[in-house]
Amino acid sequence: MSDKEHNIHDFDIALICEYFSSMDRQGPGSPESTLKALSFIDNLHEKSKIVDLGCGTGGQTVILAQNAPGDIIAMDLFPGFIGKLNDNVRKLNLQSRVKGVIGSMDKLEFQLNELDLIWSEGSIYNIGFEKGLNYWNPFLKKGGYVAVSEATWLTDERPKEIFDFWNNAYPQIDTISNKIAQMQKAGYLVMASFILPEFCWTDNFYTPAIAAQKIFLDKYRGNKSAEEFIKYEKYGAELYNKYKQYYGYVFYIGKKM
Repeated sequence: MSDKEHNIHDFDIALICEYFSSMDRQGPGSPESTLKALSFIDNLHEKSKIVDLGCGTGGQTVILAQNAPGDIIAMDLFPGFIGKLNDNVRKLNLQSRVKGVIGSMDKLEFQLNELDLIWSEGSIYNIGFEKGLNYWNPFLKKGGYVAVSEATWLTDERPKEIFDFWNNAYPQIDTISNKIAQMQKAGYLVMASFILPEFCWTDNFYTPAIAAQKIFLDKYRGNKSAEEFIKYEKYGAELYNKYKQYYGYVFYIGKKM
């Protein structure tokens, strides 16, 4: 199978978790983008209930805790991510307000109309943008917010190579206007959307990945699965450098109507 035919779900979950646990970020983003998205949310107070779904190791979770009132539950499927998050939370003395838990974003156990804010950076794709927004809506209070970053086409047309890659990796990738329409259809008033800057991909994700990949390959030298996974990750970086004008991550902030 070629890199073009792979997607992230083809690889061993334990290897994926170990690799990404070694990095501060599990996808493109930045504290600046997190804070910009947070600036559009005006309903938070000391008793607010916030959930960060698909939180990874929690870089953005910490930014939220340091800049917004309320209690935060950070949820991810992978125990390794949650363990690292809770360690960081304790080091920053945020454990009274932030708790990392193992769980799935499509099997929530909250009460209906319980949450003030659902946050999800670069992870809603795991269940799909439309499915996630529709499924999460009932758990939000009326006037509650959802904020997600999502892979998005930035142009109406794009070269076949990058179209084929994303069509295989995430067929639900779409244009900004279509994503906004999907958010509205799911019962939200769209408060804002903005494209994440290029440095969120290059400086904050792909550049740190170079050292992480070397360490990972040294540890798993001769392991074909590990080698194929890193090859796939490198191919993704090459495609971004080649086609970054055609796609990116876009933050979408919606208010439950």
